[in-house]
Amino acid sequence: MKKNVLLMVIALFIASLNLRPAINSIAPLLGNINAELGMSAAVASLLTSIPVLCMGIFPSIAIKASGKWGLERIIGLSLLVIGVGTVIRLFTHSVTLLLITALIAGVGIAMIGPLLSGFIKLHFPKHVPSMIAVYTVALTLGAAMSSSLSIPLQEIFHSWQGSLAFWAIIAFIAAIIWWLFVNLQVKKSAHTESGAMKSKLPWGSGKAWIITLSFGLMAILFYSFTAWLPQIIQGMGYTKSYAANALTIFVAIQIPVSLVLPIVLKKFPSRRLWLVIESLIELLGLILLVFKVEPWLASAFIGIGAAGLFSLNLLLPIEATGNHHEAAAWSAKAQSVGYVIGAAGPIMLGWIHDATNSFTSAVFAMIFITLLMIIVQIAATAKTRNPMDRVKKAI
Repeated sequence: MKKNVLLMVIALFIASLNLRPAINSIAPLLGNINAELGMSAAVASLLTSIPVLCMGIFPSIAIKASGKWGLERIIGLSLLVIGVGTVIRLFTHSVTLLLITALIAGVGIAMIGPLLSGFIKLHFPKHVPSMIAVYTVALTLGAAMSSSLSIPLQEIFHSWQGSLAFWAIIAFIAAIIWWLFVNLQVKKSAHTESGAMKSKLPWGSGKAWIITLSFGLMAILFYSFTAWLPQIIQGMGYTKSYAANALTIFVAIQIPVSLVLPIVLKKFPSRRLWLVIESLIELLGLILLVFKVEPWLASAFIGIGAAGLFSLNLLLPIEATGNHHEAAAWSAKAQSVGYVIGAAGPIMLGWIHDATNSFTSAVFAMIFITLLMIIVQIAATAKTRNPMDRVKKAI
């Protein structure tokens, strides 16, 4: 039994590695891709925005599919979709086909993302925090590896196409391991979460919309950094290699922050306090970029803020609700709508760059979004009065 559990943990880790390489491997190579394909900044931003937009559109489809064909089976198929979308990049010599690969890989990423959380709840009910840590660390590690190895892989394969397509190997290996370690051990899972399936998304709740907006603003900043941070740093006069290393710092520093934050929250549990602190740390990184002070240090501050804000925004809908069915519905809304909002970030920065021929205005735009996000966070963490309290006061 213990062996089976270990195999599932390994499968979960390797599957989670594939949630970011198709997105993060693009940014360090944008200069070469633009030079060969002649893309505008706005079009190039779609390579990041399309997968993020898929993450906002396809989760509901993934839930329905898993209910019909099984959670484990859909995760395995999603890994294959990611692999197919990534390997096609080896044969890409046009803007249209490259955007299509972003769409295919984005669908796979969008399908697998919410289902891995369900997989953890279904198979590790007594070890959810530990398995969430496995999931988060693997996701971040995949992002860091793809960011740092894109340029070295380009030099090895003598093409950006080969560098981008390399990550299909991990996706196909993950699919094989998933089928061997999970699908052959677990029969088609009969979803017992019927209550969660029947829960309606809280479209009429003002509190839920504020939480969703908080998640969306966080996502705008995160994916803007993922797409454009190397280009912003190169625009400051630094080399492509330096810019790629700065992006790696931005991603890699999120691993220890994600592990430490739960410990810190036990001692100082105020969600509002840490949301604002993490936002201010991210703001400090942006200010360093404005004044062109050590971009690697700016990237580190931005990464620290991004890691904390992601984890905290995942907590908000869970803690605002009374039971796990409501929590699932609120989380689904926050992430689906939030990712759609987040997809606008890279596009917005691309438009600003095309209009001004500079990233300076784009950095100021992100500073404005960060300040707006702090205001929304304060509103999102405001205590909601219980109607019964008003009755007691009246009595």
